Amino acid sequence: MSFVGKNIRKIRTVKKLSQAAFAELFGLARPSVGAYEEGRSEPKMETLIQIAQHFGLSVDLLLTKELTVNELYHFDIFRQEPTTEVPATPAAAAAAAAADRLAQLTPFVPADRLLEYIVQHHNTAFIDALPPLTFPHELGPTTRAFEIVGAEMQHQQQGLRHQDVVLCCRVDRAAGGSLRPGRIYAFLTQRGLLVRRLAERLSATVLKLRADNPDYGAQEFALDQALEIWEVKAVFTTHLRPPSRIEDRVTRLERQVEELLARLGE
Repeated sequence: MSFVGKNIRKIRTVKKLSQAAFAELFGLARPSVGAYEEGRSEPKMETLIQIAQHFGLSVDLLLTKELTVNELYHFDIFRQEPTTEVPATPAAAAAAAAADRLAQLTPFVPADRLLEYIVQHHNTAFIDALPPLTFPHELGPTTRAFEIVGAEMQHQQQGLRHQDVVLCCRVDRAAGGSLRPGRIYAFLTQRGLLVRRLAERLSATVLKLRADNPDYGAQEFALDQALEIWEVKAVFTTHLRPPSRIEDRVTRLERQVEELLARLGE
């Protein structure tokens, strides 16, 4: 479950902000803040990033953990002038170094900036100016996060949903032979971002791609259309995954066993 609503309410309380003042900070309507806090809706990814950056948080922490008041006050400490530092022990220094290696900054390409990205994907200054997301991973230094648009990769409430964010690592176009059937790739083209599962290689330069949603047919894709190729490695979603049929059955069986034990105990 997402904790973003509870955390927004707690941040407002700690910072002594009204819903109207909080909304003004991020260009929101006041009723939207109330809806977030009551769990009736959730902020868009761009808003989550703005909130996290403004208050010195990470997006994953904002969504996956109910923050305590002490933690929120602790974040303010980092904005103050440093005091006398306690030398870190070798073990602590090694742990910090390992955490730094895992915590990689990934440029995030929201849907409303995709056209800019298509035009300037070679521009290092543009890439550096994209909003960064921090994901713990060991995928290497060249990663991207893209916002999914549409439901082509969603089937029976599973898969990639509209407005999900996918974490990707780069695939060298010259090494197109490394593309593996069954895996999901994001192909940047002049027309947009095509996220599909590789069905098979028809030739050295032509792929057969398919959507997970059976309402969308398979298509042929020439590799020379790709400006960039990214392999999807993970997905970040604010949607709750509904239980599968197996999980439903297990839950029903557990309930039946509990009822049977209760009867035997009478």
